[in-house]
Amino acid sequence: MNEKLLMETVALAGKIMIASGSEIYRVEETMRYMLQKSTYPVAEAVALGTGLFVTLDDPNRDTLTIARRVPARSNNLNRICAVNDISRKFCCDQISVEDAYEQLKAIEADKVYSKRWNFLGLIGVSAFFAPIFGGGMIDVLGAGIVGVLLAAADWLIKKVKLNDFFVNAFCAFVIAVGATVVRKFFIPAASADVMIISSIMSLVPGVAFTTSIRDILNGDYASGSARMLEAVVVALAIAAGVGLGLVSWGAFWRWLT
Repeated sequence: MNEKLLMETVALAGKIMIASGSEIYRVEETMRYMLQKSTYPVAEAVALGTGLFVTLDDPNRDTLTIARRVPARSNNLNRICAVNDISRKFCCDQISVEDAYEQLKAIEADKVYSKRWNFLGLIGVSAFFAPIFGGGMIDVLGAGIVGVLLAAADWLIKKVKLNDFFVNAFCAFVIAVGATVVRKFFIPAASADVMIISSIMSLVPGVAFTTSIRDILNGDYASGSARMLEAVVVALAIAAGVGLGLVSWGAFWRWLT
């Protein structure tokens, strides 16, 4: 067994899972199972919300330690499932450590959805959440138009490479202004409230908040608290963006008229 390659493989698996929004206990469990293939008597894996540590220790050999930082996180259950599948095959000796590493690298580099599908997804989420909040077909149409503005704003702000707070705040600002403009000039019968609420659903960190609760219930208080704080910050950014958009549009319209 190539111990160094094993550690790189384990660290890569943990990094992908954390970046994809997996629970911390699941990340540590996956890494520990894979480390059992090592010839070192002591193998430890510690995962946090923003990074991980892997160590192999033996009194008769040099200690091996790897630390990896995970700067960006999202929600991708498909990648988590794929990593779990690779780890099971590796632990059952169905694939070698070299094969496991190459497959994990392919998962890390793979893009599940293209920019076009992401664009259409934002529009679809914005439009089809409208009926859930009591909107009619007019509101679905209006929310779809706002979804187009949201997708364009998301693409534009990510080109600038700002942090998540400003990305979510800017997108929420565009949603609020876009909904009021659509109602004022294009679809007066549509509800601005329904268009705003349905459009911001793609920004709401519901999965991150749920995962943080699960981490806390499993005793991972540091990572659970960090993820909960991250979800709260995102929610505050959305609220600030919508509020600023409504206030700015109101002030601009009063000045214009």
